[in-house]
Amino acid sequence: MLRGKQTWWFENRPVIIGTGTVVGPDEGAGPLAADFDLVHAELDLNQKSWEKAERLLLEQASDFAIKNSGLRKDQVQFYIGGDLLNQLISNSFTARDLGLPYIGVFGACSTSMLSLALAAHLVNSGTAEFAMAGTCSHNCTAEKQFRYPTEYGSQKPPTAQYTVTGAGAAVVAASGNGPVVTCATIGKIVDLGISDPFNMGAAMAPAAVDTIQTHLSDTGRMPADYDMIVTGDLATVGHRIAVDLFARDGVPMQDTVFSDCGLMIYDVERQKVQAGGSGCACSAVVTYGHLMKRLRRGDLKRILVVATGALLSPLSYQQGETIPCIAHAVAIERGDA
Repeated sequence: MLRGKQTWWFENRPVIIGTGTVVGPDEGAGPLAADFDLVHAELDLNQKSWEKAERLLLEQASDFAIKNSGLRKDQVQFYIGGDLLNQLISNSFTARDLGLPYIGVFGACSTSMLSLALAAHLVNSGTAEFAMAGTCSHNCTAEKQFRYPTEYGSQKPPTAQYTVTGAGAAVVAASGNGPVVTCATIGKIVDLGISDPFNMGAAMAPAAVDTIQTHLSDTGRMPADYDMIVTGDLATVGHRIAVDLFARDGVPMQDTVFSDCGLMIYDVERQKVQAGGSGCACSAVVTYGHLMKRLRRGDLKRILVVATGALLSPLSYQQGETIPCIAHAVAIERGDA
């Protein structure tokens, strides 16, 4: 059911019955390490290429999600996922091995909540009883495709962000035990003319603010109706801009915990991650690992996860284009809330 301009309201309350998170060594050295299903000690995961390592992350996260849901793989009816690599190769090859009907989506770093919203929509509408959403990223594949290979050793400015090496997946069901997806606000493109690929936080912050304000307007809610509103990967620079934009518009974000996955996954002061985390896996592993555990424990009752994405490509950047950005928001509650 559409509520307002951009928000899907899930009256049947789809349930997240299982999640899986797998991360690399830098994420395992961060403050949320205990909340992930598997932490790898090496970036290459003993694979022959960075791309194969990224694919393995997603395969393992999907396996954990299905196992933790209590289902067999053949009971999952649809898999929805995407990543940052050309033609979504991490997800396409993972879907090949899963052997499930596959819907590939591209939302850049917003893919975690885009795929979760679509999975919840399928289940809420009765189109599926079980659907799985997943995404992944790898620091070395992202640097190789969008900037410079890590082996090149190029210096980065303080505004640059560190792509999370990891993968997250969630199984959504029509019924069961677990946090409930209550609604989702699908974002629209916001482009304020920033063209610097080393300043993604500044580019994406206006999109996050636009989607959050639309969500509040569509639902009639206030920030205080959420225990936490968390953006995907604005990191230090973008989060500060978002706070300023909310203050300018009179949105009382001080009435909730307003945070960012890119700041939560790393110890920004201690780890060498520039402004903080980014990448498809950033919001995926924080949400499906850390935040899901807090919801299940009862530390949180209702959260809004707003994954942000910069929809650029190496080609568009080389042609001098600006960076179109988007954000998708998903509201998740404790099952008994």
